Amino acid sequence: MGRIIAIDYGRKRTGLAVTDILKMIANGLTTLPSGEVVAFLADYILKEPVDKMVVGFPKQMNNEPSENMKYVASFVTHLKRTFPQIPVEYYDERFTSVLAKQAMLDGGMKKKKRQEKGRVDEISAVIILQSYLESIKNRF
Repeated sequence: MGRIIAIDYGRKRTGLAVTDILKMIANGLTTLPSGEVVAFLADYILKEPVDKMVVGFPKQMNNEPSENMKYVASFVTHLKRTFPQIPVEYYDERFTSVLAKQAMLDGGMKKKKRQEKGRVDEISAVIILQSYLESIKNRF
């Protein structure tokens, strides 16, 4: 039984989150420069079984893909070629950055920590993953 990894892909930085082995809880994994993500995942997959990757789908308010979608789609194509044995699924990522910033405030995170640019990306990945887990739980 493997984990699910969520990816909040950005042109500069990418946030990663992962489930526990029972696929019940999402935890932040790391934030990396986007060019290092595939190598990181290759190393991670050697150590931990991964059943699925969930990638944030960037949408605008009108439900159309955002301008960033072309970069995300290219990244997903690369993921699928590199890890053909692991299914990749998109999940709506609207508002995750706003929710991440609010979660940092609500959690009492100090201003200095909130200013770390990668922190929002990792928390956004956690929000994507937790939302995804709740959506699949509600399917049954």
